[in-house]
Amino acid sequence: MTTVSELGTFQDAFAAALAERTSAPIAAWLPSPEVGETGLAVYRNTIAKGCVDALAANFPTVAGLVGAEWFEAAAALFARQHPPASAALAAYGEAFPDWLARFPPAGDLPYLPAVAGLDRLWTTALFAEEAEALTAEAFALAPEALAGARVTLHPSLAFVWFDNGLPGLWLGAREPEPDGLEWVEDPQGVLIVRPADAVACRLLDAAGHAFLAAARSGASLGEAITAAALADPDADLAALFAALIADGVFIDLIPGAPS
Repeated sequence: MTTVSELGTFQDAFAAALAERTSAPIAAWLPSPEVGETGLAVYRNTIAKGCVDALAANFPTVAGLVGAEWFEAAAALFARQHPPASAALAAYGEAFPDWLARFPPAGDLPYLPAVAGLDRLWTTALFAEEAEALTAEAFALAPEALAGARVTLHPSLAFVWFDNGLPGLWLGAREPEPDGLEWVEDPQGVLIVRPADAVACRLLDAAGHAFLAAARSGASLGEAITAAALADPDADLAALFAALIADGVFIDLIPGAPS
């Protein structure tokens, strides 16, 4: 009868055999080395295919921009160098953006690692902790009280600022039927959040990014609004705040000293 300890020993040896691409770690359980190598090849191919499919699902914008053949070859090489740490591949590919930055064939595509990074943020938002977003009613306070309050941001929220138009390119490429993708030089930000069942993404202007960065650092709402106004003196601050509430980025309102 196989004990739990023996089963664990075999599982560890089997994982080592797959990672090291040799049947030596499981030789004690094999009738012959040839049988081991043949069987391991089947498992390796199955795992490799699963990794490539998972990367294609987790980095669809990258795959769409470079084409299936290029992506599958790169993904297969990445999977050999970075085997999955667990059987669950839904969030596989944490190291893929940094790997692309060092991947010589991607040298002519300098935007690709950043695109992969945005794809990764989307996947991270998808699997982030659940939290109920505040509605506009939660902010129905006297102006002084509202200005002194602080907010807790949604755990799925990500926002990034770029010195170019990469966010617009990324959002356009994620459309079901991308058409007329354009690269613009103007700085842009992007907001990614999953307040309910689906991940939502949109462009974020300088004032919105400054507001969220201040709020995340612990600033009061009054201080965050001031940061937004400094980033863009022409911004409609009331509309900005209303849009963020509609996005579902706030999950808690913490009273503070009036400011």
